[in-house]
Amino acid sequence: MANGVYHTGCDIEINLTREDLGNPDYDGLLEEIIRPVGERPRHLLQCLKYRRGGQCQCARDGKTPWMFIRRQRRDDTVVWVAAHLPLTHADTPEESDKHKAMKERIARTASRHGLDVQTEARSDDGRVITDVLVTGAGGRIGWEAQYSPITAGTVRRRSQRARERNIAPLWVTADVTSDLIDRAPWTRVDDVPWQRIASPLAMIIRGGVRHLQIWKCTTASERPCPEAARACDRWHSGWFLPALGLGPEPRPAEDEPITYTEQVLDSSCRYGEERPHTSGPRLQREMTSATGLHTFDQAPDRTLLEPTRPIALRLTPRERLTVAAELRCPPGEIGPCMLCATPIHRYGPRSPKVCSGCRASITIH
Repeated sequence: MANGVYHTGCDIEINLTREDLGNPDYDGLLEEIIRPVGERPRHLLQCLKYRRGGQCQCARDGKTPWMFIRRQRRDDTVVWVAAHLPLTHADTPEESDKHKAMKERIARTASRHGLDVQTEARSDDGRVITDVLVTGAGGRIGWEAQYSPITAGTVRRRSQRARERNIAPLWVTADVTSDLIDRAPWTRVDDVPWQRIASPLAMIIRGGVRHLQIWKCTTASERPCPEAARACDRWHSGWFLPALGLGPEPRPAEDEPITYTEQVLDSSCRYGEERPHTSGPRLQREMTSATGLHTFDQAPDRTLLEPTRPIALRLTPRERLTVAAELRCPPGEIGPCMLCATPIHRYGPRSPKVCSGCRASITIH
């Protein structure tokens, strides 16, 4: 990989081993050159050897001398390197079919529940295109079905643009190594053929779903103390996966710092020596340790009134229809009172979480 590259827009040579890139007078230069190729001019960066009139092996092989910048691990450090295009990812037919099927599934499900749905929804300024925009009384959700690789920076930028337009982004992936995990609201499903995604069969959410747990840390607690080797007799709260058996795992740093080695600019062309990324297999990003843990000495009065586990409501289809008729609401909006589990109109705009009897009891006490 080359340690230098030519910037065609600014007419400058860039040294990737220097923190100022060899151009201290250019603010924002790094942010510009590391942008994904799809978000900047393809001809922005050029092979130095080719630019200086040398024999660029890439051009001799009938390819272009244009380049992109990426991170690469060298021994125990991470550095910037320049590599020849085209090395960008193009959706395979299989990925495209899965993407289309997931969009159709999301739109179909939302429509079935009476929500407004737009596919390939474009914002007024044209800067944001959402796979499936779902609008209800509570707001707007921008679903993004992501079956091809994507960078963390792209996820952050697209999510921020959505939020600026009052759209809550929600990404769907089938890859436990995807860079979108924990960079934005996300959920993971099984990696199945597109025909299975398009079918009416249920799909299980495998990741991205957590339960808020609040418990007192005693020897009788189901969860071990997250901060000490033994029970601390204090209160803990956090977002955990449903399975208690999955304990915290060490998590790699989200973004490792770049090391600048301050080398002399090298104008030689490394095309032909470039190999696929050799940083090792992609690590699983879906971890159990992102819990938002909070510890406190005394529990607020409100937490004592609420269960530490979700309450399941078990009704037959006939019973659900009967209760819905009595409460004058759709059957799908029936749910349990979070204190006593009595069936109530639990879901929908401004629906209560507890029944009238529990609300009266709380008010009295």
